[in-house]
Amino acid sequence: MLKGIDQRLSAEIVHVLMLMGHGDDLVICDVNHPAVTIAKQTTYGKLVDMSGCNLLAAAEAILSLMPLDTFVPAPVARMQVVGDPDKVLPLFTQMQATCSRIEGREIALNPLERFAFYDTAKRAFAIIRTSDSGPYGCFVLKKGVMDLPPV
Repeated sequence: MLKGIDQRLSAEIVHVLMLMGHGDDLVICDVNHPAVTIAKQTTYGKLVDMSGCNLLAAAEAILSLMPLDTFVPAPVARMQVVGDPDKVLPLFTQMQATCSRIEGREIALNPLERFAFYDTAKRAFAIIRTSDSGPYGCFVLKKGVMDLPPV
């Protein structure tokens, strides 16, 4: 273990977050998502598992290290409910509240149609699959910039 790093974050997840640059997308998903198939098409090229963790806990751990993008109006995307695209599930509201609390600003979630979400996920840097049972537990987090002191 290391000081200050959430114990839910494996070495592989920290490695993925460090490899990502500003504007790269990270998908976090539930166990129903076709994550293995889609992960093969991402930049990282393979699935990263975050077993034993639900989506909200995963988002909280990831966002403890990764800032969300401030240059786009909605740095988080979610999948729309098939057949009812305007439906807002409790998980959507909870994820928005979690992201807003951690970022210290209001975070908007961009709803994407199912296949548009899959296309976006294929272009992501990586996919992290949680143990969340879903449904519709599929989110894309866009990485922001860290204002760091010079080395």
